[in-house]
Amino acid sequence: MAIVFKSLVILPLLFLSGYAQLWIRHDAYEFFNKKMILGPHELFNNPFGDSHDYQRKRIADDFGTQPLSDSDKNSAVSNYFNPPNYGKGIWELVSVNSGVSAMHAILLPKVDKVLMYDATIWKKSEIRLPAGHCRLLNETTGEKDCYCHSVLFDVATSVLTPLQLHTDTWCSSGGLSIEGNLVGTGGFQGGANTVRYLETCKDCNWREFPTALADRRWYSTQAELPDGGFIVVGGREAFSYEYIPREGDSNSKSYFFDFLKKTNDRDENNLYPFVHLSTDGNLFIFANDRAVLLSPKSNKVVREFPALPGGHRNYPANGMSVLLPIKLHHKNNDVIPAEVLICGGSGHRDAYTQASKNIFYTALQDCGRIRITDKKPVWKREIMPSPRIMGDMMILPTGDVLMLNGAKRGCSGWGFAREPNLAPVIYYPRAKLGNRFRELKASAIPRMYHSSSVVLPDGKILVAGSNTNNGYVYDAMFPTELRVEKFSPPYLDPSVALRRPVILADKAPETVGYDEQFQLQIKSTAVKVEKKDIRVTMYAPAFTTHGVSMNQRLIDLGLEEVIAENAFQGIHTITAVSPPSGKVAPPGYYLLFVVYEGVPSVSTWVQIK
Repeated sequence: MAIVFKSLVILPLLFLSGYAQLWIRHDAYEFFNKKMILGPHELFNNPFGDSHDYQRKRIADDFGTQPLSDSDKNSAVSNYFNPPNYGKGIWELVSVNSGVSAMHAILLPKVDKVLMYDATIWKKSEIRLPAGHCRLLNETTGEKDCYCHSVLFDVATSVLTPLQLHTDTWCSSGGLSIEGNLVGTGGFQGGANTVRYLETCKDCNWREFPTALADRRWYSTQAELPDGGFIVVGGREAFSYEYIPREGDSNSKSYFFDFLKKTNDRDENNLYPFVHLSTDGNLFIFANDRAVLLSPKSNKVVREFPALPGGHRNYPANGMSVLLPIKLHHKNNDVIPAEVLICGGSGHRDAYTQASKNIFYTALQDCGRIRITDKKPVWKREIMPSPRIMGDMMILPTGDVLMLNGAKRGCSGWGFAREPNLAPVIYYPRAKLGNRFRELKASAIPRMYHSSSVVLPDGKILVAGSNTNNGYVYDAMFPTELRVEKFSPPYLDPSVALRRPVILADKAPETVGYDEQFQLQIKSTAVKVEKKDIRVTMYAPAFTTHGVSMNQRLIDLGLEEVIAENAFQGIHTITAVSPPSGKVAPPGYYLLFVVYEGVPSVSTWVQIK
């Protein structure tokens, strides 16, 4: 179990050493709030309270979501399609012990394993490191931490592989390199300036560089650039951004970002900003209730967008956001449209402060949608079936969007939310206004603060995590959650199983270049497969944490033709065109799906570079 580790300075963790025994007391949260041992923005509610207490308290100013304007009621989407009405999804429990609570999660290419990790600060999990491997906490006393805080979860077998972290990844960020390896940034205390690397090779482990970043990055967002590099934006008291240096190097300075200063409230509401790479190579950055377009070439703001009405959308009042699927053609225009969807959050600037006083405001129930490449972009608001805060938003292989996890009241924080939102919702971007949302089958497991979701190669969604407690606490009102579920969206309903195409692995590309034709073959039960019924999509895996799905991207490729090679055996050859540049699809690994009449195949991995 090799560890490459350089320049680590072990910082004393005050509340771990001085307050370790006190922490397990049921009234410890009162003492920690009084002392503010983690700062004024890390407060704690009673984890052993009553999860239904909000029902007995009337909140006079709980105004909820603003009504839609007349302009919001007019849809700008053309070429409507009718959403399917089959099934409401299927939940299955695949593991009762993820080893660590999945605060962060991402699917790793080539090995089909989900990397899950939380934080080292608690010195506890439900899986130990292999014998002989412990983290030294105090050289003087010899105190060690022999628990594992990151694992690889095999999506086929649920088998766990323990990995050893040395720096604290609490509330960190991440993404995949061009070669499909994890690059992670930031965290707490000694981990805040760290860049970490994890390859997918057998027996590989973390490489950590604790002085790589110029500023401390706690609750920051990491985004991939057109050349495969990364930018890291924001973080607590970090009104700046910087680019991840080459492995082993350290940044001497960051770039001050006044936008983050201006969007900072008393309760912050601008941490974990939403960052999406637009099709023009610039970065759409949304914090609190507004957005700008930042050029990574000039390091200047090149556009300011109108504010999104209704409230606050980022941590701790955090909603969800995706860059909607990018539709390509075999020949593309100079401007390739890009749209952003933002849903949920809180209408109250002080939702965090009030939650610390046991006042849990109703979360926002609206979404804002904007085409960021338009000359005069405007927000169009829509109403979800239910309020949601702390949710995840995942792009499905079909190009539809799944919203799940989170709560209907309160905000992010330690015991600061109530009323779990158990029912996923699917959003059909191409449907007519009024028909875009559909509520699906509810889970039985609350997924509150520190939950995560992952799109899997077979089109299912892995759902894990939920820990609104400081540590691993199992008798709290919302216990630390180690169970792992898979959710099968409606397109995996048994009633449409015969529609599901099969990609012939030996006839699918492993690598493609930019703006080039490539072929793949599928097997289908249909005698005739027409081009109009086929879509080929490429999905970039998301790094999910705190309701933010970093670097998630789905490209709907342009098609040249679909030809029947052997109608008797159902073999068809599809000729598709790869994305035109790294602005549209940054280099790296993608899941390649073929969708036939709304039903996706099991994917194969393809690398674009």
